[in-house]
Amino acid sequence: MDTELRLIRKIQKSGDRAAADTLVRLYYDEIYRFMRRQAPDSETALDLTQEAFISVLRTIRRYDPKKGAGFRTWLYKIATDKSVDYFRSRAARRPETLSLDDVQPIDETDFTLRLEKRDFAERVCAFVNALPPDTQKIFRLHIFGGHTFAAIAGQMQIPESSVKTKYYRLLNTLRKEFSAYE
Repeated sequence: MDTELRLIRKIQKSGDRAAADTLVRLYYDEIYRFMRRQAPDSETALDLTQEAFISVLRTIRRYDPKKGAGFRTWLYKIATDKSVDYFRSRAARRPETLSLDDVQPIDETDFTLRLEKRDFAERVCAFVNALPPDTQKIFRLHIFGGHTFAAIAGQMQIPESSVKTKYYRLLNTLRKEFSAYE
């Protein structure tokens, strides 16, 4: 953590390229794995990872650890935004109408296990890509990033209960949509 903050300060003060390179290397594999779980192929995941780090380095002067969010949280927010933007632009080319009404409780554990199957996950992601950005962020951060609801709520600056409601409503919608895969 101290090393991370020293690197950030060097980048903020003097634009130190070596510090930027070291900081990127600290998180590159983690963010790539996060993107790869969502992206349709490794090339897209590499592009999204690169876009996320470019955005981080362009805006790092505004990062302030005193404002509460740790660097890792801030990095994931940017990465998630890049991912959502990518899939939103793809969904705009192929609009779908979705309804989140009339949902029923489901077994989250069973659903999460099925997500591990790549084919099923790709279909689910294609469906989620057409959803509003805030719902996509919650889904991606929880499923692909392993973030808690509390962490997501803090990052998105909304109540934890709202995060949970949107997440479980989405899971119920996905269960209905993909019931043929059971």
